[in-house]
Amino acid sequence: MAKKPSPSLKRVNPVEVDPRHRWDRPLQAPGHMQVDFEERVDFRRLNAYRLGRVRQALAHSGLGALLVFDQYNIRYISSTVIGEWARDKLTRWSLLTGNGEPWVWDFGSAARHHKLYAPWIPEKQSLAGLAGMRGAVSPKAGLFKKAAQEIRDILKAEGVAGMPLGIDLVEPPFLFALQDLGVEVRDAQQVMLEARMIKSQDELTLLNMAAAMVDGVYQDIYEALKPGVRENEIVALANKRLYEMGADNVEAINSISGERCSPHPHNFTDRIIRPGDQAFFDIIMSFIGYRTCYYRTFNVGKATRAQKDAYVKAREWMDAAIALIKPGVTTDKIARAFPKSQEIGFETEMAAFGLNFCHGIGLGLHERPIISRLNSFDDPMELEAGMMFAVETYCPATDGTSAARIEEEVIVTPAGAQIITLFPANELPIANRY
Repeated sequence: MAKKPSPSLKRVNPVEVDPRHRWDRPLQAPGHMQVDFEERVDFRRLNAYRLGRVRQALAHSGLGALLVFDQYNIRYISSTVIGEWARDKLTRWSLLTGNGEPWVWDFGSAARHHKLYAPWIPEKQSLAGLAGMRGAVSPKAGLFKKAAQEIRDILKAEGVAGMPLGIDLVEPPFLFALQDLGVEVRDAQQVMLEARMIKSQDELTLLNMAAAMVDGVYQDIYEALKPGVRENEIVALANKRLYEMGADNVEAINSISGERCSPHPHNFTDRIIRPGDQAFFDIIMSFIGYRTCYYRTFNVGKATRAQKDAYVKAREWMDAAIALIKPGVTTDKIARAFPKSQEIGFETEMAAFGLNFCHGIGLGLHERPIISRLNSFDDPMELEAGMMFAVETYCPATDGTSAARIEEEVIVTPAGAQIITLFPANELPIANRY
């Protein structure tokens, strides 16, 4: 029997921070420009909403402050970013206490840029910072110790020095330096994921705009899929079109065809696509930070009965899961709509993880909720309006090589699931049919 949902944090009330959801109106997918004759994305409202969500989650957490190194968390708190190259460098960090405004330590001259162009950060709180660059700078240089002392002094000045400090991810020497100063460190990632879980109308609009860009790229892929094209050429086509349309980062394009479809390798090669191949693609990109994860499967020219049957099964699992999505439903119920691992040829749910599941999407690719047969029966949570996540299904074909892969991005509305990934997928698309 499934456990009742028992969130570790007191839930943040989305109404208190005015998400301005307009459930009675279509979700916008406007152009990228701001205009004077329509209300589109209001970025100052977006910034205020995100910071308000963090403040409330922090207030309910028992922590005195959050020190974040995760680039998605820094952007959510401070609305600053210096490019995707910084995502895995641990060269930037942000501090927020329950009593103060965000502090941002950034890479060299970026701090001066924020002082000029990010006036919502107090000028004295945009600082240059460097600690270890993932170990490239030795702890012997003393930068970790200096940074830890700076943070401790701010905690004292803002009245939270006696409370635990939450950290999301960190270089070990930074953690040790804080602990040497008597700072009690706890997990901040759960607090931040709680804050990021319910999307505002502005966030949903940006997510919808990102999905609309991928809709267009799939039309290009559909037209380009013919014998002789290589998997990597599809990747190049998708990257070019996405950047032309305004993407700020293309994180990955899975491009998988023919005998590579089963088992799913999660990458691409230079394989030449051939007549009758089943091929599937995943487009993972971001627009103003908000991501997509959007699979589609095609056949090239023609399809066999085994390929068609695999697609029908993948679609049935998808539709069964989506039909359950509405506020108040618990994630264990949705997880039961997915096939057991043995049904798709895997011995355990761990081995099959990521093939039939759901994952939240926002500034990060994997946010809450994560819904699968691996975790949701033991740790269910309740769906709420304003959540946004992707539903993924996968079914290997009986021919031993082909497979169908479908993914829809959905918003939880008061009336149920709203699908925002619109390239046709109810039936198996045949590209360049013979």
